[in-house]
Amino acid sequence: MKRQDVDLGSGKVSKLLLSLALPTITSQIVNMLYNLVDRIYIGHMQPVDTVGKLALTGVGVCLPIIVVISAFAALLAMGGAPRASIQEGRGNPKEAERIMGNCLTMLVAASVVLTVVLQLFARDLLLLFGASENTIDYAAAYMGIYSLGTVFVQVTLGMNAYITAQGFTTISMRTTLIGAGLNIVLDPIFIFGLDMGVRGAALATILSQAVSAAWVLCFLTGGKTKWRLRRKNLRPQVTVVLPCLALGLSPFIMQSTESLIAVCFNSSLLKYGGDLAVGAMTVLTSIMQLAMMPLQGLTQGAQPIISYNYGAQNSQRVREAFRCLLLACVTYSMTMWVLVQLMPQMFAGIFTPNAELQAYAAWALRIYMAATGIFGVQIACQQTFIALGNAKTSLFLAVLRKIILLIPLVYILPHFFTNKVFGVFLAEPVADVLAVCTTACMFAFQFKKSMAALEQP
Repeated sequence: MKRQDVDLGSGKVSKLLLSLALPTITSQIVNMLYNLVDRIYIGHMQPVDTVGKLALTGVGVCLPIIVVISAFAALLAMGGAPRASIQEGRGNPKEAERIMGNCLTMLVAASVVLTVVLQLFARDLLLLFGASENTIDYAAAYMGIYSLGTVFVQVTLGMNAYITAQGFTTISMRTTLIGAGLNIVLDPIFIFGLDMGVRGAALATILSQAVSAAWVLCFLTGGKTKWRLRRKNLRPQVTVVLPCLALGLSPFIMQSTESLIAVCFNSSLLKYGGDLAVGAMTVLTSIMQLAMMPLQGLTQGAQPIISYNYGAQNSQRVREAFRCLLLACVTYSMTMWVLVQLMPQMFAGIFTPNAELQAYAAWALRIYMAATGIFGVQIACQQTFIALGNAKTSLFLAVLRKIILLIPLVYILPHFFTNKVFGVFLAEPVADVLAVCTTACMFAFQFKKSMAALEQP
């Protein structure tokens, strides 16, 4: 095997993006199987109309906490990996290794804190996130087991980004394939075979993540990696960690605020539509996550190309990489929008066999994902800011869409409609349209400025 799957500084950019993006897209989709497979099996627990329905809703309420755990991984992964790629482009591989080692230590430290907090306060947090007296026992049972595997989640998601950043996309893809494949096998054994229910689903997930984490660490300490984990780089240094944290704040906020948004959506939906509306939201967020995974895979595939060539001061390749990324993202998002609008019942049916919940979710899905078609512009521009190391702008855009726009709209829009649940779901597309317009305008100005600075002698 070659030391690096691809040469980031040469060759046709579109072909390079495709070679990097296909494995990362596969990785993103497969990674979602950890939670999606859990929900699919749980939704089919018997009897479906009582236990399966309530268990699915209960596990859905756990999603905000799971997202926070993933967000801390993104903080160090998306904050450190682009900076490491930029250093590699500048010809400083030792600095890239130092960034990677420091970020591993911070990931482990974060996982310890998160585990303690969740073991102590998970039930209270789940009630805050929309669990009812009918669903809290299922939610608490799942999270009580899942939180014990936080360190495995952090290491797998966080350090796999450094494998991708080197160009080893096929290796990073295997990380998720190994874990997800094991999870698919273990889920029915633990849930149904051993009659462990939602606890079995959580146990299958963390065991699978543990195997993936071991795979990642073995690769990054072996002889095939370009950046190697070394003991001397594990001691955190302020000058290394702080810039990574600053750059990682944007993806951290993008992911962690999903929890806050879930609180807003679930509390409003519980008030206006009851458990059925909250259960529909679980289905909607699952579909949205599945739909957005290829977009995230595309941006992760483009990140090494953009960051490396930005560090190497090759503005032409940076421009070309962004154009290819934007075209791919918009093409995909428009395709997904058409499919959702034409076949919402099919998507809802993936996650629940319950006819009432399926029909309700299908109705809500058309509203919730009404602006998905233009979201490709948002993610291509915002993730390019991160790849270029532009922490301030990427942070502002993350805050804009989620905190400044979406959360207030969840509470404001229901007052303008007789069907208040419709108003709650409508908040998502309205926020998306406003955010995309703002992002596109800012990117047009900032990207031109960055490239001009890069081209100066």
